[in-house]
Amino acid sequence: MPEAAPARQLEVLLAEDNEFDVQVTIAAFRDARVPSKLHCVPDGEAAIAFLRRTGEYGEAPRPDLILLDLSLPKMTGLEVLEEIKADPSLKNIPVVIVSGSIHEGDIRRAYELQVSAFLMKPVEVDEYFAAIRSLKELWFHAASPAPKPDSSA
Repeated sequence: MPEAAPARQLEVLLAEDNEFDVQVTIAAFRDARVPSKLHCVPDGEAAIAFLRRTGEYGEAPRPDLILLDLSLPKMTGLEVLEEIKADPSLKNIPVVIVSGSIHEGDIRRAYELQVSAFLMKPVEVDEYFAAIRSLKELWFHAASPAPKPDSSA
């Protein structure tokens, strides 16, 4: 039975300061045929500006999923996650922390802040592609996107 495609292209925010990891993520999404538009920001402050549509991100779309590096400049991934979860207009967007190193305290804190998932960045590129394919199955086929705020009021 063919897999049903989502009705629309999904918006994904990638907060990542390592250009190689950005390019690998873009390639992995393409390889997995994830029907999405990836919006990349290089640091935690830019991630918050994108989400709140301020400054150069005034026309930014609301993401359906956020991929958040833990070690971002200006604001760490955990600080960004804390801001997201404290904001009623953002707190329902699924957030996946993607990290090259896993410290138990960071994982515990992320789950205390209600992160949706914590993904270890694999060392091998093909393993990262497999992780994105798994992410596709979970977030783009099994789960529905976060509801958009009601703009009809």
